[in-house]
Amino acid sequence: MTGIKITETAFRDAHQSLIATRMTTADMLPIAEKLDRVGFHAIEVWGGATFDSCLRYLNEDPWERLRSLKKVFKNTKLQMLLRGQNLLGYKHYPDDVVEEFVKKSIENGIDIIRIFDALNDVRNIKTAVLATKKYGGHAQGALSYTTSPVHNTGYYVNVAIEMQDMGVDSICIKDMSGILLPYVAEELVRELKKVITVPIEVHSHFTSGVANQTYMKAIEAGADIIDTAISPLGNGTSQPATEPMIASLQGSPYYPDLDMDLLLEISDYFKGIKEKYIKDGLLNSKVLDVDVNTLVYQVPGGMLSNLVSQLKSQNAEDKYEEVLNEVPKVRKDLGYPPLVTPLSQMVGTQAVFNVILGERYKMIPKEIKDYVKGLYGKPAVPISDEIKKIIIGEEEVFTGRPADLLEPQLDIYRNEIKEFMEQEEDILSYGLFPQIALGFFKQRQASKYKIDSELLDEENKVYPV
Repeated sequence: MTGIKITETAFRDAHQSLIATRMTTADMLPIAEKLDRVGFHAIEVWGGATFDSCLRYLNEDPWERLRSLKKVFKNTKLQMLLRGQNLLGYKHYPDDVVEEFVKKSIENGIDIIRIFDALNDVRNIKTAVLATKKYGGHAQGALSYTTSPVHNTGYYVNVAIEMQDMGVDSICIKDMSGILLPYVAEELVRELKKVITVPIEVHSHFTSGVANQTYMKAIEAGADIIDTAISPLGNGTSQPATEPMIASLQGSPYYPDLDMDLLLEISDYFKGIKEKYIKDGLLNSKVLDVDVNTLVYQVPGGMLSNLVSQLKSQNAEDKYEEVLNEVPKVRKDLGYPPLVTPLSQMVGTQAVFNVILGERYKMIPKEIKDYVKGLYGKPAVPISDEIKKIIIGEEEVFTGRPADLLEPQLDIYRNEIKEFMEQEEDILSYGLFPQIALGFFKQRQASKYKIDSELLDEENKVYPV
């Protein structure tokens, strides 16, 4: 072995986990060239919540961010996270939209697409995987890691085999909550390596405080790649810190050939960025703490903050512990879905309703009803008839691939935004986030008109002789 490969997450998951995905492109570009020279396997720069956040909060075009970064990264692959048929939104999109989104992501600079489904229902990643390969990208299938009476090593090995048969180029164990324990990781990687011929990547969060040890055991068992975050943006609800992880491997055959001097310079830069976001109030010190309760509740950091804000809005912050206790109960009722977007938000919201209203399932969100109807895919454990009756009454459960129910939408999106469209990618931005994208387009058009008007005024000025 020539050393473990490392994917750096500073430009995506690290700031998504610590500062609500608010890092701007202007903060990324000055350090991008140095990151490109370190020798990373890949840099995760896009996907997840970055797309939404660019449009909603930063007044940035996410496509332009990707193009800007691609110009700088000459040596390192750019990676993104995609929620399978959900893309970067919170519902299933038709196949024509999924294929076009993947095509445009690759055209604009993405090399590796990590594709997962919240239920590990591989039917929901197939279109994205095949499109990634069709347009020349690296398709990575991701196992959404959770624990339950059925989510054991054998379960994940079987899902991985299905993904490999589908044609993925690598497989990631995606531990979004930081609950993958070291010796479990060792067993899982070892068993995967017996039947999986493509590279294995391990992704975890430091939320519960065990991820460093988990990475070490996974590496020793044969993992090929790990995900880390430069130290000012590492640990807490983010990934294990890059520099200490590399240092831990010194003197072993796993030590990666990376430029540590350059990493220290990069770390200094990000210390300044971190201070800036602390001053802006975007980095709450709580997200840097280790929370061992994560091992009990399996609640990812982003979901925790979401629960707190929901309870605040209801003046029910005192119910926090009660809601945390309710989350595993709702999860069990719903067939033990992994707590990852969008299911983490759905399960969390249902738990909040159950506690605040003092009666379980008195109020049920539409998304939960759709989930029970089979419109998100197949749960690992069948939902009991009793729970089905409470949530959807006598309505029928759909057992096919959810996207088969959806009609093509691209031409409809195109027609709806034709007066604001400046690039083909705008159709996809609108398709994923209609209201937010439309607001962004209008603002873009208005600012462009203002600039054009100012230039025209300047040209038409009459200067005294």
